[in-house]
Amino acid sequence: MSLLDKKKLQKPKPFLKWVGGKTQLIKEISQLINDQFSTDLNFTYIEPFVGGGAVLFHILANFTNLNNLIINDLNLTLINAYQLIKKDYQELILLLSEIEQEFYNLNSLEEKKVFYLQKREHFNQIDDHLLPLEKTVLLLFLNKTCFNGLYRVNQKGKFNVPFGKYEKPTICNQNNLISVHHYLEKVTILQGDFQETLNYAKKSTLFYLDPPYKPINLTSAFNSYASTNFDDQEQIRLKLFCDQINDQGHYFILSNSDLKNFDQDNTFFDQLYQKYQIKRVKARRNINSKGDKRGELFELLITNF
Repeated sequence: MSLLDKKKLQKPKPFLKWVGGKTQLIKEISQLINDQFSTDLNFTYIEPFVGGGAVLFHILANFTNLNNLIINDLNLTLINAYQLIKKDYQELILLLSEIEQEFYNLNSLEEKKVFYLQKREHFNQIDDHLLPLEKTVLLLFLNKTCFNGLYRVNQKGKFNVPFGKYEKPTICNQNNLISVHHYLEKVTILQGDFQETLNYAKKSTLFYLDPPYKPINLTSAFNSYASTNFDDQEQIRLKLFCDQINDQGHYFILSNSDLKNFDQDNTFFDQLYQKYQIKRVKARRNINSKGDKRGELFELLITNF
């Protein structure tokens, strides 16, 4: 699709709701990027923890000259969804529309809950490698109908989020899926460890790193996007990865939780990234199980420029 044709599309938006998504921080992240790169500059963009892709889609919509973009995530189910939308979006839209209509035709929330739980059980039985299309359809359905759009798995890797009690959520956003498809045409999609993405860096490369956040207190621990947790040792390994990015002359922006929200003496990130720039920005988070712990918090944006 030509640039002229793309102007007829809506701007792409994340096709999944995603815990910790960066939609709220786009303004601050965008300002950091614009301070370093002009919108007409052709640089390499790499996102090792793509998640819901809020920053990716902002980059695709606003830096239209970019032609070397790489995204990655450890979550195979998620990456299969990106790859399917890039390659086979028409069949995906057809099947997603069908399951949306089935859900709408149910008469009560109790019937919808039963339907949801049946689809969740089926989702957990599907092998990502054997039936990626069917798994992706169910991923998008569950994401739009589960509680708060969470993606959480247990230690066995099984999706276990409860029903969200929505009457008529938008399950198949056809216009956005078409837009996402066309914008993903120039994106290289990887699945694996974040470390491997360094192999794709070229001269003038920007990394945006949005790892599973370190919990700010005992009730906020939510980083179970995979059956293995992103613990403190992984946070330290990520910092060493940022050192490699910096030493090779590339740029990075990293987001993470601000542990000082609840403990002013917790300097884990302040010490770990002491040689880099640390900015505290406001964000609103609504995933805590306790209502009084939700609301406006600070998060970190860490850069080497």
